[in-house]
Amino acid sequence: MSETDIPAPEALDTQAPPDAQALDPLAALEAEAEKLKTEIDAIKRAAAEERNRANRIERDAEERVKFAFAGFAKELLGVADSLRRAVEAVPGFLREDGRSKNFIDGVELTEQVLLAAFEKFGIKQIAAQDARFDPNLHQAMFEIEDITKPQGTVMQVMQSGYTLNERLLRPAMVGVSKGGPKANAAQGGLDTSA
Repeated sequence: MSETDIPAPEALDTQAPPDAQALDPLAALEAEAEKLKTEIDAIKRAAAEERNRANRIERDAEERVKFAFAGFAKELLGVADSLRRAVEAVPGFLREDGRSKNFIDGVELTEQVLLAAFEKFGIKQIAAQDARFDPNLHQAMFEIEDITKPQGTVMQVMQSGYTLNERLLRPAMVGVSKGGPKANAAQGGLDTSA
C-alpha cells in the first residue's frame, strides 16, 4: 500500500459516538413527554391557585358588601328600642282616648316600618321570649326563680337582639329561669349537672 492508499486522518469518521438518546429515539420522546407532563401539571396547579384566589376575592367582596353597614345598623337598633319603649310606656287609659290612640298607632306603625326595612336588608330580630337560653344569641342579665319553667328558659327580654345576615349584630339581653326542672338535652338545653 502506498501513502495514497491509506486514508488521511481527516477522512476517517470524525463524528463523536452518538449519545444514548440518539441511539434510542423512543427514550428521547419519552423524556420529552415526561418534561411536558411536568410543565402541564405546573400550569394546571397555577391555574387552580388563580381560580381559588379569584373565588376568595369574590367571597371577601360579598362579605364586605353584606356586612358593610353593620355599624350603621347597630345605631338604628337604638331607634327600634326607643319606639318599642314608647309603645310599652303608654298607659291603657290613653289608648282609649281618640287623639292619643292615633298618635300611639302612628308610633307602632313607624316601628313596624322600621322592622320591615331591617328585614329587607337582612337584619332579623332574635325570638328570645320562652326560648332556651343560647349564649350565642342571648346575654343573661339576671335569673328568675320559677319552678314551672325548665331551667335556662328565657323568661323576660330586656332588650331585643338582632342578627345581620345570620351573624350576631347584638345579643338579646334576657332574664333566665332557675329553680325549675332541669332542661332536657334533647330539647336543646344545656347540661348543667356536671
